[in-house]
Amino acid sequence: MTKKQRAELVQRELDKLYPTTPIPLDHTDPYTLMVAVALSAQTTDKKVNEVTPNLFEVAGTPQRMAKLEEFQIKELIKEIGLSNTKAKNLKRMAELLLERHNGIVPQTYEELEALPGVGHKTASVVMSQGFGFPAFPVDTHIHRLMTQWKLTSGKNVVETEKDAKKLFPEEVWNKLHLQIIFYGREYSPARGKGEKDFITKMMFEK
Repeated sequence: MTKKQRAELVQRELDKLYPTTPIPLDHTDPYTLMVAVALSAQTTDKKVNEVTPNLFEVAGTPQRMAKLEEFQIKELIKEIGLSNTKAKNLKRMAELLLERHNGIVPQTYEELEALPGVGHKTASVVMSQGFGFPAFPVDTHIHRLMTQWKLTSGKNVVETEKDAKKLFPEEVWNKLHLQIIFYGREYSPARGKGEKDFITKMMFEK
């Protein structure tokens, strides 16, 4: 099976499994999405969704977040890993949104990645799921599965993102990156043995 055939298999099977792709992080607008994604680093989406309702009730806008002290933000997100750093980033992120962008989330990678706590993956999620621009955010699930499926030889998520964008049509990027994440969680978890990973078996078992 060629790489192109493997990519077509992935897209075909994931469309059957996940015809719709709800965003796993609860949010109401690009700002709350960006905050939720920033909080999700080294933390499960489930835990983030447990914490954000209280956070967004108090600080669901940059204006309200910027008014809080770091310790107040930390108290609201204390159940999440790296809460000290994340609280500091959320406050400064809100301040910079007000200073540079009139409190509106910008729509360019350069401006997004200049905000504290917003790396390329977070910016890609905001661009794709917040604004609808074609993007292919790569997390650890996607990097692991793309490597497992021999669709990338990338040593890091940057190379994997480039390979994914070459292999898959641009119009499916926003949906497909979520489909791969869902598949990884359900059929091929990092700590599992991959017994349910039928896509890999279809590719490589004779």
